[in-house]
Amino acid sequence: MEDDAPVIYGLEFQARALTAQTAETDAIRFLVGTQSLKFDNQIHIIDFDDENNIINKNVLLHQAGEIWHIGASPADKAVLTTCYNKTSDSRVVSCAAVWRMPSDWETGSHESPDDSAHNPQTLELLCHLDDSAHGNTSCVLWEPMGDGKHVISLADNHALLWDLQESSTQATVSSTATLEGKGQLKFTSGKWSPHHNCSQLATANDTAIRGWDLRTMSQIYCIENAHGQLVRDLDFNPNRQYYLASCGDDCKVKFWDVRNVQEPVKTLEEHSHWVWSVRYNHSHDQLVLTASSDSRLILSNMVSISSEPFGHLVDDEELSEGEDNHQDDKGKEPLKDSVVSTYEEHEDSVYAAEWSSADPWLFASLSYDGRLVINRVPRALKYRILL
Repeated sequence: MEDDAPVIYGLEFQARALTAQTAETDAIRFLVGTQSLKFDNQIHIIDFDDENNIINKNVLLHQAGEIWHIGASPADKAVLTTCYNKTSDSRVVSCAAVWRMPSDWETGSHESPDDSAHNPQTLELLCHLDDSAHGNTSCVLWEPMGDGKHVISLADNHALLWDLQESSTQATVSSTATLEGKGQLKFTSGKWSPHHNCSQLATANDTAIRGWDLRTMSQIYCIENAHGQLVRDLDFNPNRQYYLASCGDDCKVKFWDVRNVQEPVKTLEEHSHWVWSVRYNHSHDQLVLTASSDSRLILSNMVSISSEPFGHLVDDEELSEGEDNHQDDKGKEPLKDSVVSTYEEHEDSVYAAEWSSADPWLFASLSYDGRLVINRVPRALKYRILL
């Protein structure tokens, strides 16, 4: 029985790192990393049982430090990356590493959920991704649709492309790009484009968004003042290769066509505080999730800039050539963009939102107080999109 009610899970620690388990396409599974200063940090493996509307969790220890970012290998369910803080010589350093879950992690905690913390297993370190020469690592990006052999790490003002050797126990930097300019330039986030044979990367630093060609490690576009304040997150439209979404501390979410970076194609101003996360739905690109420190998660239906603005798939060429022909087609009047739902189950800053890799209608959001909420796209909208 499908129910639109949210399902809530509380971690006992603060948390800001969330990812869907990309390589898992059967089970609905999310990974959450904790940020505890006092205790050993943990990765919570959250399995959502859709039929019974319940959450099962397993806990793995991440003793390296508090987790700021987490990423799942697109090719191997057991492999993940974390960016974490550790103290070394009384200063805090941000590092990154590749880990493997123990092969029998599932036996850990289903038996006695209340008491699962008594002997959690520990993640196995495969290799480090930090190179002290390049500063503090803010995030690690897996090559989308890749074989799990390539990641990019953003460290201060460097983007490093790593080759992971067989079994990921060794990583070597194959090429680097550097942000040039005045002042202390630092990447805050980035997204590896799934288009153009995965040869492009978008990065955010301060109020700017830049595109990079990974074959030459050179800049291909720059949106100078993309936001009025810090840009927090980016995401590529999975179906339209030139479309990119961004969000930031000016409370706005913007949609760009990177072939013309003078003006955003659309701007959303629904949040009242910093917007931390923006995510396109992988299957239905008109559905966009945004998470903010106004404690809200917003699901928008951005039909006018989706790959199906007229109820059928169109490509970018067809759109730019044939705007007029479509308008005569009365039955194909484009739908209007709208906010579908505002979710208010969180009481603290919502730092992350992710779509499930296994179910395109399901998503999770995580607030700093450790509350994870699983929600579904409202049924009425789901059927309108499908039928």
